[in-house]
Amino acid sequence: MTEERTNEEQKLRKSMSWKRVLIPVVLGIAAATWILVRNLNAFSYIEARPDSEGARYRWIDANSNGLVDRSLDTDFTFARDGEYIRRTSMQMLMDVQWDTYATLALIGALVMMVLRDLGYIYRIRTLTDKQLNWKQSFEVIMLWEFASAMTPSVVGGSGIAMFILNREGINMGKSTAITFVTAMLDELFYIITVPIVLVIIGTSSLFPDTWAGETFCTNSVKVLFWIGYFFIVLLTLLITLGIFLFPGLFKKMLQGITSIKVLRRFRRKATRVGDEIVTTSHELKGKSIMYWFRAFSATLVSWSARFLTLNFILLIFAPNFYRSDLFNHLDVMGRQLVMWVIMLISPTPGGSGIAELALAKFFDYLMPVGMLAIVAIIWRLMTYFPYLFVGAIILPRFLRRTARN
Repeated sequence: MTEERTNEEQKLRKSMSWKRVLIPVVLGIAAATWILVRNLNAFSYIEARPDSEGARYRWIDANSNGLVDRSLDTDFTFARDGEYIRRTSMQMLMDVQWDTYATLALIGALVMMVLRDLGYIYRIRTLTDKQLNWKQSFEVIMLWEFASAMTPSVVGGSGIAMFILNREGINMGKSTAITFVTAMLDELFYIITVPIVLVIIGTSSLFPDTWAGETFCTNSVKVLFWIGYFFIVLLTLLITLGIFLFPGLFKKMLQGITSIKVLRRFRRKATRVGDEIVTTSHELKGKSIMYWFRAFSATLVSWSARFLTLNFILLIFAPNFYRSDLFNHLDVMGRQLVMWVIMLISPTPGGSGIAELALAKFFDYLMPVGMLAIVAIIWRLMTYFPYLFVGAIILPRFLRRTARN
């Protein structure tokens, strides 16, 4: 094992230690607990059963936003023949009953978890031309997700992903190209999905009015979303141009960057990576339509399942509000697309803490914020925390197994 590779492994072990694993777990649980305690006795207006008594409020949409703002007293008026009741989060939680409906919703959420990972595993096998077997693909994806969960969302786990692929015997140029192509496919899903959702449901009810604090000199969610969206479009365009159209220019850019005095020691490695990217670019250009169809189809399955997990979790609590059609699933998907941009600029590992706060802000029109704290914990238990623990368990064995590659 070369000295450079040994140093990389030591840095990886240090950055992915069990102590660091606990940081995002504590942040996430602390944020959800704070939301729960702070809003446990907050009132919310809930649809009453048709045959129930005590419905004494009617929605009047005083702020004319077209949304039932359940926590705003001004959005409701007293009426003897009303359709809403006024309850606290504590009262609503005590009313929750586990039944067949909730069980099916939980099973649906678990199925989405599995589909998300299967999609990623199938995609990495496709992109590596099946150079990785199913077990190797599983470990690569778990470690990739682990790295993403342990780093700020804006940084991501791409750098570590290249190292992981290289440890599996894939040359650094191809590892770099696969990582870039993976990012391109992910962003392409987002770029395509956002306009479709906006055309179907519009933007009038998609954005919360403000976000906590200011980011990029604004607290407007809509402004933040469009800044993030066009950044993603630009990033995807650069990746496409660099890998598929101008790999030679990409190589020169790497050499130019490493010409800077402080980065000069990386110049030889950058040149080698640039050569391998040029070679890999020629290979990718010759791939069949079915190759790209399979890769993007896997991306579509994975990301759709990622978002639909929350839809199913919210359905677990829907009977508590006496209507199975409490919310439109496409609206929930749309708000998740917007929320994803907020999480993307989070400085915390995997958006931990920020994600829980964002969930409470984006979906407070569906149910009491106190109940959304419970939803947030379940959501993160299914979509985030597992990768922290599975990755920490797999990492030492993976490094031992691939030491010879």
